[in-house]
Amino acid sequence: MQNVSLLALAGLFALQSATGAVGQDSKRPVIHLPKHEARLAYAVQTVSVRAGCFPERLRAILSHIATKTGRRPIVTSGLRPHPRRHGSLHGKCLAADIRVPGLSERTIIAAARTAPGIGGIGSYCNGIIHVDVGPQRRWVDC
Repeated sequence: MQNVSLLALAGLFALQSATGAVGQDSKRPVIHLPKHEARLAYAVQTVSVRAGCFPERLRAILSHIATKTGRRPIVTSGLRPHPRRHGSLHGKCLAADIRVPGLSERTIIAAARTAPGIGGIGSYCNGIIHVDVGPQRRWVDC
């Protein structure tokens, strides 16, 4: 019987200690952050596409394309640590290859041309469009 009363007393003490700790936390100021959806203006084709290093200027170009077309571009290639072409802006994470499902290459290029800060715009035979923040230039590689 003595063990039961000691156990009950220990449980009561533990409960009191726990509520005291909670009371101390309630003295801290509560900061309420607004709830909002964080959504990128673009998506990546696969998890292996490296787009997390894009500078703000490139993200703004992709956002501009999304706004102009009403659809989010899908990034098919971003950072390439070992680019095939020497001097490629993909090696510096300053370029993205994109596609926008349901839209023609012409429509995507027209939206990209009006993006502030756009550098290079290129198109490939497979329907992929290249955009970057380097020097202004245009090309078709087909």
